[in-house]
Amino acid sequence: MFSRYCRSVLSVPATAPLRFTSCHRSGADMCVVDLEDSVSPHRKDEARQGAPEFFKDPSAPRCGIRVNAVTDPDGLRDLLALPHYPVRPSFVHLPKVESPRDIEIVDHVLGDDPPDLFAVIETPRGVQNLAAIAGAGSSLRGLIFGAADYAAALGIALDWEPLVAARAMVVNAARAAGLLAIDSPTFELGDVALVREEATKARRLGFSGKIAVHPRQVPVLTEVFSPDTDQLAHAGRIVAAGGNGVATVDGRMVGKPFFEESRRLLDEFGHPPAQPLLPHPDGGLR
Repeated sequence: MFSRYCRSVLSVPATAPLRFTSCHRSGADMCVVDLEDSVSPHRKDEARQGAPEFFKDPSAPRCGIRVNAVTDPDGLRDLLALPHYPVRPSFVHLPKVESPRDIEIVDHVLGDDPPDLFAVIETPRGVQNLAAIAGAGSSLRGLIFGAADYAAALGIALDWEPLVAARAMVVNAARAAGLLAIDSPTFELGDVALVREEATKARRLGFSGKIAVHPRQVPVLTEVFSPDTDQLAHAGRIVAAGGNGVATVDGRMVGKPFFEESRRLLDEFGHPPAQPLLPHPDGGLR
């Protein structure tokens, strides 16, 4: 099963091979070579031919590809080329998804064992059809919110407040279907404080991570979307209190939802250094 561990996602244009290594070495949880927005229309063929090089570094972290929309001829060309890559991408970001049919097309083109898919939700129609999209296809692993295109389609400012409702809808649809939820990037390259602020808000909404548009944003996202030692220790105390009924931990009443979230947090990020192994309800230690 695809890990929920996707705090930071960094992409690089397929037409910029000199930046491939810096992307791989950025520390991002997911590295993406882009064939879509960062590639001009007259360079699509060049990008398609150069993208396979992105996947040839065996020491690189999880690497995937962002293809063009399946409603665009270039998107179909991108998909048809993927089975011929010497090294297969571990995941595909599919932009401008507006219906389950988009996911079904990708599954059909890529065959019986497609890579993990992430649907980018960036149009009003995509937001309107979120529940149906989230339930489409066993290869779908997550939803990504595309703020720039969505704001442009609505004719509104690319600010946090006007887009918070759509963000919440993306998170709810993803979580209801057991999927990851990844937030849109912060586009101000030099404003690290704003990156931290928006990432903090995104985490509070329930996003698992956020897209970075520059390697300098990656450490901030990794920090914000990771619990600190105190949070992990608190989760350990909740788990130790047991998941049956109601308990008091650190002066706060906790019940089953707190236990389940704490168990998930420890399963995903591990126990703090001084945390003893705790008994698992099914026997053994975690």
